[in-house]
Order: sequence, then C-alpha cells, then structure tokens
Amino acid sequence: MAEQMSIDSAPPAGTNTAATPGATGPHYDFQDAQAGDLGVLAAIADAMKSDSLADRLESLKRLNVLALAMGEERTRDELIPFLDESIDDEDELLLSLAEVLGDFVQYVGGPKFTYVLLRPLENLAAAEETVVRDKAVESINKLVENMDQEQVEEYLIPCIARLSAGEWFTSRSSAAGLYAAAYGKVTDAIQSKLRGGYEALCKDDTPMIRRAAASNLEKLVERIEKDHVISFAIPNFRRLADDDQDSVRLLTVEPLVAITKRLTTEECKQYLGESVQRLCVDKSWRVRYMVADHFVAIAKNIKDRELQEEMVNVAISLMHDNEAEVRGAICTQLDGLADLAAPEAIVARLQAPLQELVEDPSQHVRATLGKHIGSLCRVFGKEGSIEHLLPLLLRLLKDTFPDVRLNIISKLDVVDSVVGIDSLSQSLLPAIVELAEDKQWRVRLAIIEYVPLIASQLGVQFFNEQLANLCMSWLGDPVFSIREAATINLKKLTEVFGVDWARSTIIPKILAMANHPNYLYRMTTIFAITTIAPSVTAEIVRDLILPSLEGLVNDPIPNIRFNVAKSLEPLTLVLRKSEDTKPLEASIIRPTLARLEEDLDPDVRYFAHRSLAAIDAA
Repeated sequence: MAEQMSIDSAPPAGTNTAATPGATGPHYDFQDAQAGDLGVLAAIADAMKSDSLADRLESLKRLNVLALAMGEERTRDELIPFLDESIDDEDELLLSLAEVLGDFVQYVGGPKFTYVLLRPLENLAAAEETVVRDKAVESINKLVENMDQEQVEEYLIPCIARLSAGEWFTSRSSAAGLYAAAYGKVTDAIQSKLRGGYEALCKDDTPMIRRAAASNLEKLVERIEKDHVISFAIPNFRRLADDDQDSVRLLTVEPLVAITKRLTTEECKQYLGESVQRLCVDKSWRVRYMVADHFVAIAKNIKDRELQEEMVNVAISLMHDNEAEVRGAICTQLDGLADLAAPEAIVARLQAPLQELVEDPSQHVRATLGKHIGSLCRVFGKEGSIEHLLPLLLRLLKDTFPDVRLNIISKLDVVDSVVGIDSLSQSLLPAIVELAEDKQWRVRLAIIEYVPLIASQLGVQFFNEQLANLCMSWLGDPVFSIREAATINLKKLTEVFGVDWARSTIIPKILAMANHPNYLYRMTTIFAITTIAPSVTAEIVRDLILPSLEGLVNDPIPNIRFNVAKSLEPLTLVLRKSEDTKPLEASIIRPTLARLEEDLDPDVRYFAHRSLAAIDAA
C-alpha cells in the first residue's frame, strides 16, 4: 500500500523510472504520477533529496500527489516536518515551496489544521532572498483566512512575536507584513500588543525594517478602529514621514491616503496638515514624485475646501519642479486636480504652467501632458477650451517626439465631446492631415483609427473633399499594419456613409489597384474587398468584386492566388444573402476554387481546399 511508504526510507526510484545514462544522479519521470502508484510516489519522495535542483523543483510541483497518498495525518506528522527540516539555500526551490504551502490546507486536514503550515513558512519568512520572504508572507496571510481566533492567538501571534524579535533584519521585515491579517481575529488585549509590536518596528534602528513598517502601515490602518487611527497610526505615520531616509519617507504617502479616508475634515486639518505640506516640499525628488502621483487622492480625502485650494498651489509648484519625473507625475493628476477649486480659479491658475509644460525640455513630460491635458476641457468649457487649450493641443500635435503626437491623437475624442467636431476640425484638421504622413507608423495608425469619428461628425461631402484621397493612400503604405488598419477603416466608413457611397467612391478605387504592377497593391486589393464584403450588398459583390478577382486567379504571384482562395469564402456568405446571387456559388465560386486546388503551388492548393471545406460547413 502507498500509505506504508516513508519519506526517509523511500525505495529507490530507479526501480520504476528510467535513469539517464551518464548523469550524476537518478533522473525522475513524473509524467504518470498518480496517487497510489508506489514507484512514482517513491520517486517523488526520493527526488526531494536529490542533488539535482530540477528534480527537487519537480518534486515540489507533485507534492500534492505525495500528500494525498500519505493521508492527512501522516502529511502533518511526517511530510511537513520533513519539508521544514530539509529547507536548503536554493532560492528558486525556497520560492516554489513558499508558494506551494500557501495552498496546502486541504492536504493537512482542512482549516482546523492550518497552523501546521506556519512553522516552515516562518522559516521561509526569515530567508535572505527578498522574493522568498515576500512569497512566504503572502502565503501566511492566505492561511490566516482559514484560521479561527483560537488558532491565530495560539499559533500565529507567537509566530509574529518571534519574527518581530528576530536578530536579523530579514525576519523583522517579514513580520511587518503579518500584523494586519492577524489584527481582526484577536481580542482587544492582543490587538493592543500588536499595535505595540508594530510601533517598535516603526522605531527600529534598521532602515530596511522601517521601510517594511511604512509599506505595510496602509493595510493596518484599514483594519484598526477609528480611535487607534488617531492614537496609533498618525503618530507612527508622522515618525516615518520625518525619517532621515528618503526611502522610508516615500513609502508613507500611501498610508497617508488610507489615513485621510478614515478622518473627518477637521481631523485632517488638525493632525495631517503640516505633514502633508512637508512631504509636498520634501528635499528628495522621489518623495515629491510619490506625492505628485497620489496628489488628487490625498487632496480629495482631506475634504476641506480651503485646504484643497491651497493644494492647487502646491500642484502648480510641482509642475515647476526641477525633476522631470515629478512634473510628469503631476500631469497625470490634471483631471482630478480640476475638481479641487472653482472652475474659474482652475482656468486662471493653470494657464501659465500649462504653457510651460507644453515646451518642457523632457519629451516624457510632454507625452504625459498630451495624454491628460484633454481632460481639462470639461472644466475650461467650450469657449475656454477653444481659446486656451486648442492652441496648446496644436503645438503638441507638432511636437518632434512621436509619443506626444500619438497621445494627443488618442485622446481627441475627449476634446471633441466638449468643443465639438467643427471647432476641432477647423483648428486641428490641417495638423491631423499632416500627421497622416508622419514618419512614425504608430502615429499614422492612430490617425487612421480616428478618421471614422471625424467622418461621422463632418459628413460625406467634407470627407470626400478633404480625407477620401488620404484614406486611399494608406492602402499603399509600406507598413503592413497601416495597410491592414486602412482596410478596416474603409469598412467602418462604409458603415457610416452607406453602401451607395462605397459603391461609387471607394470600391472602384480599390479595384483599380488590382492591375497595379506592384504585387503588394494587388494583395491589398484582396484584403480590402474581403474586409469590406460583409458591409456591402450581394449585388456589389456580383457586379464589381467578382470580375476583378477572376483576373487575379491567374496572377503569377502564388501569394496573390492563395489570398484569392481565402477571400472567396467570406464572399460566398455575402452571395448567399440574395436569391439572385446564390447561383454564383455553383457557377463561379466552386469552379474557381476547384481550379486553384490543382495549382502548382502547395500553399494555393491548401487554402483552396480549406475554403471549399469552410463553404461546405457554413
């Protein structure tokens, strides 16, 4: 029986698995591992003690199989202690073990035996490698969800105490990540001790411990009672926010956001005003960056209108910061920033800094501004946007850095919703047309995707006069992604302007490329008509498209011929929609595909056969 197998006295795996010739140790094959297979289970157990890291890693992946075979009691009494004692110094193995143990509750007997898994995870939480410690903490927190109050108080609290009192910084830094999960599952007296223990970590002499305390304070703030937010969280936040290490101070910004959520307006002013101001003007740019990145969340949670208006001035000062990263971060907050003061005040205060940011020496700052400046239109209003923002958008559209232009184009719909397409087209259309030939293909792609919106707003006459030739020119672009997007664009335009427009305006131009000497143009013809076909009538397919394709069936380029074969499938589905065109399937489509099935090129034969099979199945 498999249950009689012992981990420490597992029979040689070689009796049931093949050894690799010339290897330094046995090779284990786990492909057929199933509970009850004694040989394979022995191989798993033996591989856990192998010299090969690959074998030990594979054994951990199959640990659940071994646990099922051993049974819950022997897993608790033998397997878990064995894992704890055999922990070695291979970080990859330790990381895998930490992850496995977090999902091992069902194999040790369910939630009431969850505490059994704490000991090996506690050891892993003191490992040297950061990723191992983080995964161990994550797994312990996952286990806490299955533990009742009795288990938490009897097993987890002592575990936290041992880690918090550890001689090495590794254990103490891991301990900081466990307090929040335990806090809600213990008595008031133990909660008080937990707060005391966490405060000790906040005062630790080692910066790495204080960093861990700062980064985990947010989770604890979310769980403690309101009174303790004031008496415990705020003093420790202040202590960490005034730390001499900027790597500690920058981690206090997220706890600050959590604290402001729990306080009233008056409490925010009373307890946090000075700390917020100091963080905003911190001598370290990394701290100022974190403040800028969370600026709106902090300001809105403060709730006091007077203080929020003062925060607008702070935001403007961050827009003038010496560090580009800080200026870029505050640009991401423009939308929320507009809600912190009266619209008139926002418009007046932001005009000058926005003018400077448009000319910022950092291209990444300008790119970030381009992505978010459009959100200010709702505050500036239609007239204000036309007067103040459109000139800035135009300057950004002409920026030398492609990401700036790309970000402006991708957000034009936000601007359009406020100022209207008429004003937008008058101000920006010349620049948009210029960008249609931009040397960066991603910019051209963004313009293509924006054209249907412009077309739907401006109407067919304006489109035919200003943009029709532009859209056709994209079909000959040297970049395939542009040609592909151009065909999809024409399909969308057909849906906007109607089938009659497509028949008279774009389909003749597409079909004219079927005779182009460059095979890429002929190929694009096939792609375009295949894409547009579902949006047009069966009569258009019969009268215009099929005659052009018949000429391409004999094209000397095999790629053209097999794409003709591929296109006949969707065209057949369109022809079936009308009783008048259904017979064309038998008279034209199938004979053409049958001819292509006998082509000299194997790819042409393959796609012709595939299209016929798809037509039969449809």
